[in-house]
Amino acid sequence: MTADGVKPDFVGLKRLEPTLPSTAYYDATAFERDLAMLWHRNWVYAGRSTALKEPGSYKSVTIGRQTALIVRDEDGALRAFHNTCRHRGSVLCRESEGRLKSKLITCPYHAWSYDLKGDLRRVPSLSSPEGFDRKNFSLYPVALTEWRGLVFVCFDTANTPPFSQAFARGSDRLDHWPIEDLVTGHTYTRKLACNWKIFWENYNECLHCPGVHPELCDMVPIYGRGITSEREDPKWTEHAGSDDPKLKGGLKRGAQSWTMDGRPVGSVFPDLTEAERSGAYHYMTSLPSMFMVGHVDYMRIVSMRPLGPEETELTAEWLFPATTLADPNADVAKAIDFAKIVLEQDADACELNQRGIRALPHKQGVLMPEEMYLADFHAWVRAGLSEGR
Repeated sequence: MTADGVKPDFVGLKRLEPTLPSTAYYDATAFERDLAMLWHRNWVYAGRSTALKEPGSYKSVTIGRQTALIVRDEDGALRAFHNTCRHRGSVLCRESEGRLKSKLITCPYHAWSYDLKGDLRRVPSLSSPEGFDRKNFSLYPVALTEWRGLVFVCFDTANTPPFSQAFARGSDRLDHWPIEDLVTGHTYTRKLACNWKIFWENYNECLHCPGVHPELCDMVPIYGRGITSEREDPKWTEHAGSDDPKLKGGLKRGAQSWTMDGRPVGSVFPDLTEAERSGAYHYMTSLPSMFMVGHVDYMRIVSMRPLGPEETELTAEWLFPATTLADPNADVAKAIDFAKIVLEQDADACELNQRGIRALPHKQGVLMPEEMYLADFHAWVRAGLSEGR
């Protein structure tokens, strides 16, 4: 034990740590660097593969000024390309999603046409210039990986990171959840008036929970203390033998799931371990674009994309077993409504943070001991921005 009574295995920050500089949250140049170094060089969540069921179906994902066009080819494989014609650079697909009218991707400007593997197949010019070879004008590729029914893209095809590094806390935390078999029961989208990093900072700490999330703190009592786990309390050993959720974590007594009444909306996933059932909420994070949460009866995917230095689009998807959605007695709204309350409270808090951060004397903030995961996020940002300097 240290002189101030802190146990050696306390997990919180033990020394003063600065935040990122305030300009990182609103400066246009800083935003462009975020896009180039963090968003374009890492795997970005692009949605569920079930949204692209048939050959010729497509959707686009835009990050900054880069747009990936994702298509399902005639063999059933997913492919991704820049949504750009090799002729003079026109956009190929104007809609954000749909199904091609033929087996070709045809530019709406000059009608260059590509097959679903990206190879140039048709040029309407009456003749070809000397040296022109269609093989040299395939669509620009974008790296794509499908993981358990989730689609990820990476714009940096020259230095694409291994997908095994895509999840910050390991890609096996949700092995017992049937992610690929679930059905999207609801989708919620909101534009936040804040920098994308502000949202991730809010996600990475619960110091704000007592003042922002009364419903959540009732459901997860330890959150009401401004912490997320037992060892964030510097004197946690004093109650190490307690099973009180306010001290140990987990849902309040009698609750089983993250819903309005604490009761599951459908059957509990059958392959969960006893620890996973009692834990009730399990997170996986993939920076910079998404996190997902496994509850005992449903899942959530929360993703974002940066729209500007001070604007972010947030999307949440609720995933349920098909049997739950088909059951007239299953009230899925109580799961959707509870998480939506929390998301909207977080969104409002993030926008307050963004509005205040522009104060002229505020050059940088400081982290408190409970914000150790936020410090990890800042380290990830700094490391990514320092690469290639």
